[in-house]
Amino acid sequence: MYKTTVKIEGMMCGMCESHVCDAIRKAVPSAWKVKASRVKKEATFISGEVIEDCVLEKAVKDIWYDFMGMVSEPYVKRGLFG
Repeated sequence: MYKTTVKIEGMMCGMCESHVCDAIRKAVPSAWKVKASRVKKEATFISGEVIEDCVLEKAVKDIWYDFMGMVSEPYVKRGLFG
């Protein structure tokens, strides 16, 4: 599993965050734990495979936000106390 962080400019409110999350879910059907933060200017999600940046760039630009890059890294599920 991989955790992907997408840097996004232009989110101003909670609805913006919701639109970004919906766009990611649509572009990456296997994505789960999708979260967006206008304060951090990023969205994160977990998926079973590494997602190509062109897929996410198109999804973000299609809803009129600025795609600033992304990073995918292996995701290690933490235990209850760790």
